[in-house]
Amino acid sequence: MLRWERVVKPTSPIIAFAVACLGIAVFSSMDAVVKGLCLVIGTYNTLLWRSFAGVGVSGIPWLVSRPARPSRRAMRLHVERGVVSAVMAVLFFWGLARTPMAQAIALTFIAPLIAQGLAVLLLKERMQRGALIGSILAFGGVLVILWGQAAAKMGPEALLGALSVMLSAVAYAYNIILMRRQAQVADPYEVAFFQSLIVALCLALAMPWLAEVPPAEHAPMILLGAVLATVSLMLLSWAYARAEASYLAPVEFTAFIWASFWGWTAFNEHISLTTLLGAGLIVGGCWIAARATDLERDVIP
Repeated sequence: MLRWERVVKPTSPIIAFAVACLGIAVFSSMDAVVKGLCLVIGTYNTLLWRSFAGVGVSGIPWLVSRPARPSRRAMRLHVERGVVSAVMAVLFFWGLARTPMAQAIALTFIAPLIAQGLAVLLLKERMQRGALIGSILAFGGVLVILWGQAAAKMGPEALLGALSVMLSAVAYAYNIILMRRQAQVADPYEVAFFQSLIVALCLALAMPWLAEVPPAEHAPMILLGAVLATVSLMLLSWAYARAEASYLAPVEFTAFIWASFWGWTAFNEHISLTTLLGAGLIVGGCWIAARATDLERDVIP
């Protein structure tokens, strides 16, 4: 039976927001795992083998759920988001391997702001006043962080890495919109499986020229990266099926907190006072956005 749109049980926007925050926390932890692998076996091979592992990890719960055949609309969205995600991932992780995690994540924060505009334009959603105020406050936190890092000396590699991350952020803005559309026609298991599959197929096109079998010692971290990616996809899909993209977009800002933590603990990356101040503004902005309930749905002219 073909399914054109899923019916989901009504959920409090605050719960959806909290689940999305958890999804971002898991996703950020995956970023740290993948960055470590990229520094050792390279960006392409890290993403290739993690994607192959992800097909297996996400395929098990999808098959156990006894899935119905995806609708044509769902398959189009799976393919479109998978291709966008493949491009986004290569750009982001190539840049992440060359810049501190906190700085890289800060640069991606242009994505939720672009996504909120796209949600209004493409999904015909109404912009909530609280979500807009929260995004502005959080973006102010990003500016504080970048201002604090402006005095730091950046070599050519770091500059190229920053540009690559910013390009990935543009792709991610559209990816957020696709996530909302996809979550409305497919369950979290289906979303996670087909995203892993399409990304793996896209990356596999370059295998004859770039693929190398990594040493067996890296297999546990590759598998861990696949598990974290699958769990985060399921959590975000669940949340985006129950709340509008313009409302959930600011949760992306919480990734900075996790990026700072993992950058400090795993890669010995220094966290400055301005970074902490900016993080405080980001958390405050996300809190304000989360307080924007269904009772506050004013159209912003």
